[in-house]
Amino acid sequence: MVVGIDDSDHSTYALQWVLDHFFVPLPSDDHPFKLVVVHAKPTPSSVIGLAGPGSAEVLPFVEADLKKIASRVVEKAKELCVSKSVHGVLLEVVEGDARSVICDAVEKHHATVLAVGSHGYGAIKRAVLGSVSDYCAHHAHCTVMIVKKPKAKH
Repeated sequence: MVVGIDDSDHSTYALQWVLDHFFVPLPSDDHPFKLVVVHAKPTPSSVIGLAGPGSAEVLPFVEADLKKIASRVVEKAKELCVSKSVHGVLLEVVEGDARSVICDAVEKHHATVLAVGSHGYGAIKRAVLGSVSDYCAHHAHCTVMIVKKPKAKH
C-alpha cells in the first residue's frame, strides 16, 4: 500500500486514517499490506517558475527550504507510524511532480492500494491547480482511496 503525503493536514489525516484502519487493529506482524509512504519534493525551478533574471541566485535557498520541508514531512510521518506501533514502513522522498511521483511509486512497489488525502478544493481551484487525487484516481494502476478529512463542526 502506498500513501502519498505532503505538508498538509489533509495528508497527515490520510496517513493516520490508513494506520488506524489497516494496521493498528492487527498484531504488528499480521498486516495484510506493506506500507510505503511517499513525499514528492517539488523541484526548485517548478516552485520559482520562469522568474527571469536573478532567479538562479534564489535556487539554492529554495532548494534548502524544500529539503527542510521534505525532512519535516517524513519525520512527522515516521513519528505517526511509531506512535501507532507500525514498524517496517518505507519512507521515500522523490523529487518531481506529485502526480507522477505517486503513480510511479505505485508501479515501482507493485501496490494494490494507493491512499491520498483530499484537499477539499472547490471546482475552480481544482481546475487551476490540478488535483493530485483526481489524477491518481485516473492514472494509478491500482485501487485508489481518497481519504477526506471530516469538516470541522462549528
